[in-house]
Amino acid sequence: MKTLREVKIGETCTVVKLHGEGAIKHRIMDMGITKGVQIYVRKVAPLGDPVEITVRGYELSIRKADAETIEVQ
Repeated sequence: MKTLREVKIGETCTVVKLHGEGAIKHRIMDMGITKGVQIYVRKVAPLGDPVEITVRGYELSIRKADAETIEVQ
């Protein structure tokens, strides 16, 4: 299982599954991160938190803990 946290800068991946429960999962889905969507990793902060991504044509920053709940391929 590869998570969004493991994707390198400049790579594009596809969401396979969202792990997590309740409010966390709903918040991620409300940001447009759903199964089958493509995500481009733009930047990662020096200490690894947050991760800046492009999803559905807009830029988004997510926490490292949230990125670890997103399974990608």
